[in-house]
Amino acid sequence: MTGETTLRETIGRLGQAIETLEAAVVTRLEERVDATEVEAEVQRMNADRAKLAQELDNSEARGERLENANREVSRRLVTAMETIRAVLDR
Repeated sequence: MTGETTLRETIGRLGQAIETLEAAVVTRLEERVDATEVEAEVQRMNADRAKLAQELDNSEARGERLENANREVSRRLVTAMETIRAVLDR
């Protein structure tokens, strides 16, 4: 009976060890999936950042063009007002 009891205990411990191993494998696979999801999110964030940086550059360039156009319009208005004053003064 002692040998049979020992064999049953050994088989029981082996079963528990296999269950523990299976749980560890499942946990590891879940961690790997989580890491893959995080990596994908980082890639999406980098793509969004690049897109936003491009949009910012475009907006800054447009703002500069508008500012230059505004200066040119102001210069022309001053010239027109001076011409009108000169005509009225004659």
